[in-house]
Amino acid sequence: MAQSDQLRVPEPAKTDPKSFELLRVWVAHQDQHISLRVGVWEDPAAWGVMLADLARHIANAFEKMENRDPLKVLEQIRSGFEAEIEMPAD
Repeated sequence: MAQSDQLRVPEPAKTDPKSFELLRVWVAHQDQHISLRVGVWEDPAAWGVMLADLARHIANAFEKMENRDPLKVLEQIRSGFEAEIEMPAD
């Protein structure tokens, strides 16, 4: 993986000595590969909160980069999530 392919570490994560990484997701060989830190939260529902926050960040990024309505993007994300949960593609 080239250095230019790596995402930047957010400033708050750099300055907080207690910060840690939760999740990395790569696309390689036309598939998704994940490394994650389990055991962070006792209640698995906390991962749902994290996923909802992540979805909002993605929707906001689409608004900034492509001037798309973040609520519509969020609904598309939700639709894709629910479809994949109900019937995984792979």
